[in-house]
Amino acid sequence: MSRARVEERVFAVLRWVVIAFLALITVAPFCYMLLLSVKPIDALLLDPGRLWVSAREFTADTYREVLRPASEGGQGFVRMLANSAAVSLGTVALTLLAAVPGAYAVGRLRFFGGRHVGALFLAVYLFPATLLAVPLFVLFARMGLQGSLTGLAIVYIAQTVPVSIYMMRNYFATVPRSVEEAAALDGCTRLQTVRKVVLPLSVPSLMATGLYIFMIAWNEFLFALLFLVAKPEKWTVSLGLQQLAGGIEVSKTVLMAGSVVLTVPVVLLFFAAERMLTEGLTSGADKG
Repeated sequence: MSRARVEERVFAVLRWVVIAFLALITVAPFCYMLLLSVKPIDALLLDPGRLWVSAREFTADTYREVLRPASEGGQGFVRMLANSAAVSLGTVALTLLAAVPGAYAVGRLRFFGGRHVGALFLAVYLFPATLLAVPLFVLFARMGLQGSLTGLAIVYIAQTVPVSIYMMRNYFATVPRSVEEAAALDGCTRLQTVRKVVLPLSVPSLMATGLYIFMIAWNEFLFALLFLVAKPEKWTVSLGLQQLAGGIEVSKTVLMAGSVVLTVPVVLLFFAAERMLTEGLTSGADKG
């Protein structure tokens, strides 16, 4: 048997071993969290090491407690989910609205210093968030935006626009120039070319970037704590989960239920966008 054949078989086996290992370390914690969230606290205390839940033990009371309004003795996660969704979706929409023209200009147009603009965008992340927290807090307090979801969304937009431009500019650079030239010959202006040609071809990049922005805004904790700690009615789910983790009277099963509620929307969004993330819409665009 040739060396190439042996290497091919070895790597074929190793590939599945690596995939199985990565799937295990990724899925196992979530499954354990899900099992704990439907187990009564007394069963967990009696046998903490047991990983399965019998039909007799299965309960959804933990989710009822997490989702029930605080006025009724629950944790009020429904309102927190609505707050997080409003901030995250608003951040995605406004960030893409600002980043798409910037990414197209950096990746497609020629101007002085264009090669170094991407590095300047990433230079923003040389400054840690803790360094910017206090100045932003003072600035937004003077502007009257402290304790508002609008102010929090503005902070997220400022954080995500640079990396969004960096992510999308490389994709815009791969769109065949002949497609844009054909649109120009048909009488399209630059703006019409971007709107009718480039953006439809760039849907996978837009989806990937939008999902990345959504996850940042959905899971962010530091600025949410800094801006919203004094107004519990405007808390996001990350703040609510921290409240559960720090509460002595809150059982760990309720904490796991809150963690599941925090995680599931992102997982569902990822699976819903999976086809768009993996589909190459530019294939065949330059033919004909």
